Amino acid sequence: MAKELKLMKGNEAIAEAAIRAGSDAYFGYPITPQSEVIEYLMAEKPHERTGMVVLQAESELAAINMVYGAAGTGKKVWTSSSSPGISLKQEGISYIAGSELPCVIVNVVRGGPGLGTIQPSQADYFQATKGGGHGDYHLLVLAPASVQEMADFIGDAFDLAFKYRGPVMILSDGVIGQMMEKVYLKEQVPRLSDDEIAEKYPWATIGKPASRERNIITSLDLDSSKMELHNIHLQSKYRQMEEEEVRFEKINCDDADYLFVAYGSSARICQKSIQLAAEKGIKVGLLRPITLFPFPKKQISEMADKVKGILSVEMSAGQMIEDVKLAVNGRVKVEHFGRYGGIIPTPAEVVDALIEKIIGE
Repeated sequence: MAKELKLMKGNEAIAEAAIRAGSDAYFGYPITPQSEVIEYLMAEKPHERTGMVVLQAESELAAINMVYGAAGTGKKVWTSSSSPGISLKQEGISYIAGSELPCVIVNVVRGGPGLGTIQPSQADYFQATKGGGHGDYHLLVLAPASVQEMADFIGDAFDLAFKYRGPVMILSDGVIGQMMEKVYLKEQVPRLSDDEIAEKYPWATIGKPASRERNIITSLDLDSSKMELHNIHLQSKYRQMEEEEVRFEKINCDDADYLFVAYGSSARICQKSIQLAAEKGIKVGLLRPITLFPFPKKQISEMADKVKGILSVEMSAGQMIEDVKLAVNGRVKVEHFGRYGGIIPTPAEVVDALIEKIIGE
């Protein structure tokens, strides 16, 4: 299937892109505002196109454990949900990370805490970037800011998941998931056969030839010394991510006097805020983290030496600002502006916050 241009919702785009990325299976459960993912997959019938399995599980817990089992066979498997559903999946995600299995998890964030609202939010940043479940582990986290990036990042996420043998999260929100934009879709990637998987991924549990020992998938080891070595190994992977996988975008930063740090839909809002600030004679740049873990702390640190102040713009009470402050290390003023509970800030509100919290003092 050739590359083509379509008008799609973000949720639809990531579903179609996953099919074209050669994914083998999706296990999920509907929850607003990401229900279009599974609805699109069910309607599209990818099993007739590529053989891809799509299954609505009886719960979020069942879905993530289906991902766990299928990932152990070396298949490209993924799931999606929204905030409360991701919370239910946390134990399974920790098991998958501990067992070093590749998979992709999509979170289209809604307002919370609790059941909250179906409107968009970015209040799951801590959960995504600091582990979320129990134990010392990290997810590599990608934050799309457009429908095109929803489509592009699913293939990237699979590649990264298999490179590091661990779960990768795409942290979206209700704005990106529900908005419609034009999107270029890539050509179909063929799914791997079992023989190709066995050759490419010797750890996969797809049958034991006589020439090797059994592959055992587990996150359990009752020998503390061995478990410590396993944790050291995991931490070395996370340090490698920090060395090799940091992604970010800089906009209007060359001669900026002030800096916005924002990701996802907040970053889109800040692009308009930059224009409004310029009309007031204020030079503002934007640094958009694309990977939330690993976080672009080096790049933000470098900008701290060039600007007079930094505003962390988030649709939350202030979570990413902690990583911004750690990167800046007190060298320049850092403040937060956010709206909560599903309220989307306007570009003018962001400019007003910059003036009040950073410039006016």
